[in-house]
Amino acid sequence: MSTAFTTGQGPATPGQVFSLIRDGRALTRSDVGRITGLSRTAVAARLGALLGSGLVVEGAEPDDRGPSTGGRPPVHLRFNRAAGVVLAGAIGRSRTQLGVCDLDGAVLASVDLDQEVGPAAEDLMAQVVAAFRDLLASVGRSPDAVRAVGLSIPGTVDFDRGASLDSPIMAGWDGVELAPFLRPLTAAPVFVDNDANVMALSERRGHLERHRDLIFVKASTGIGVGIVSGGRLLRGASGAAGEIGHTKTSSAEGLPCRCGDTGCVEAVAAGWALVQTARERGHQVDHIRDVVRLAVVGDPDARHLVREAGRRIGEALASAVNLLNPEAVVVGGDLAQAYDTFVAGLRESVYSQASALATRELVIVPVTHGEQSGVVGCAAMAIREVLDSAAVDRALAHP
Repeated sequence: MSTAFTTGQGPATPGQVFSLIRDGRALTRSDVGRITGLSRTAVAARLGALLGSGLVVEGAEPDDRGPSTGGRPPVHLRFNRAAGVVLAGAIGRSRTQLGVCDLDGAVLASVDLDQEVGPAAEDLMAQVVAAFRDLLASVGRSPDAVRAVGLSIPGTVDFDRGASLDSPIMAGWDGVELAPFLRPLTAAPVFVDNDANVMALSERRGHLERHRDLIFVKASTGIGVGIVSGGRLLRGASGAAGEIGHTKTSSAEGLPCRCGDTGCVEAVAAGWALVQTARERGHQVDHIRDVVRLAVVGDPDARHLVREAGRRIGEALASAVNLLNPEAVVVGGDLAQAYDTFVAGLRESVYSQASALATRELVIVPVTHGEQSGVVGCAAMAIREVLDSAAVDRALAHP
């Protein structure tokens, strides 16, 4: 008997049955009955609701039959990933990445929007809605097929309101709820989170399959981390968990940060700070991606800047490793495009400054989904919110 349904919890709901099927733990009606203890009539009732919703299909493919044990062979139940789509948008200071994904998180179509630095929310969101409309048309789906929208923005986010709380990088966005901008396109629920958090969730089909405790480092224009403990994302009391970029460091003493304070790690290691330094040294660069491209082709000055950024971020990260004892540190963001150079500095600081016990089995690994991790993570966040057991039960009760 599965431990998912304990004595006193009550009969398994349709949403819980859906989770069994979606996770591959129940492949047939007999499996559902055996795992949940439900009667055949109760199993039929719950599956009837799920089949009617389109989230589950039964025996839809010729080879979708289980092994025969004599008599009529059983037909398989399976999650219908094509029963709708989710829209995913990773909003950044100078680039926004958008995608349409199926209900299992696979990206069906995507596009990047290059924008003026620091756009107003109403201007950029109008472009986002138009681009989402075009992406839906490109995959032959209508807005009615949208089950949820997942968005990410840099900085601290009020998850419940779907608005930025504090983002020095996205000036003018604080307190602006993003869901109303999507209403001309879809009435589906809109979820908004910090960019590092959603990139951590992108590892649902990646490092989280092996490591239930990890820290995701996003090193781009700004610096942040997403923290997953025991498979659960940690946001903190006010959504500020992981704001490691504004940790004080002696190497930045007296240097102004975009947050309005001085002495933050970002002042010496964030993309915006590296661009300033590169310009002072005579390089014609506009974005951290330009600095990274120089480092990748072997420019010694750019390589030094990227490695030093890794070292400074690693100094702050070492304390987090001691505190949280993760199994893995996953590295993503623009600086990760110069992975070997950046991680050389990061590894040097983490392994020299964190405790031997905390680093004994620690691995430092690259992001699974590369530059699409923001889109994949936004989709994973939205899917988790609308397809968990309780959400499915609510949807079936109020279709």
